[in-house]
Parts: sequence; C-alpha cells; structure tokens
Amino acid sequence: MAASKLQAFWNHPAGPKTIHFWAPTFKWGVSIANIYDFWTPAEQLSYPQQTAIAGSGIIWSRYSTIITPKNWNLFSVSAGMAATGMYQLGRKIQHDVFSKQEAAMAKEC
Repeated sequence: MAASKLQAFWNHPAGPKTIHFWAPTFKWGVSIANIYDFWTPAEQLSYPQQTAIAGSGIIWSRYSTIITPKNWNLFSVSAGMAATGMYQLGRKIQHDVFSKQEAAMAKEC
C-alpha cells in the first residue's frame, strides 16, 4: 500500500518529476526568511516588501486551488507566505501607530 501511494505521488502531474513540485518547494525559502525576520526590529521592516509577500501568498493560494491538477504544495507555501507577510505587516503597523502616539504624548508633556 505504501509503495502504491509513493508511486502515485511520484507520477502525479505536480509531483517531484515536474517543476510544479520544485518551484513551490524552493519558494519555502521566502517564508523561512520571513519567519527569521520575526526577531528583526519592526522599524526595519518594509511595507512594500511585506505587502508583496502577503499579496503574492493570497493570490497564489487561490490560484493553486482552481488549477488542474490541484497543487497542494503550492497552496501550502503560498498560505505560509500570506500568513507571515500579514503578521509582519501587523507588526510594522502596530509599531508605527504606537510610536506616533508616544511622540505626540511626549510633545504634550
């Protein structure tokens, strides 16, 4: 049974014999780098970069579910990119809003 599942995976139209497997697999590097940036100070994050990562993740997540054959590897990496990009955008927005509020409060005092 395991051999037949392995053979089905190997021969799948989006399996390891195709670029449809390897391109999303290597795309995990972007998500891993973004996870590593969770420890980067929020003021060093870039709105354009994180918007591109989140937007790309959302678009490709949707696309991977409507193409034939379904490419679940592409879906998983794209969902990971969307999640990490949105988290980083949230960190950046929160930092910018609170730093402006703190500066305004300091001026008042």
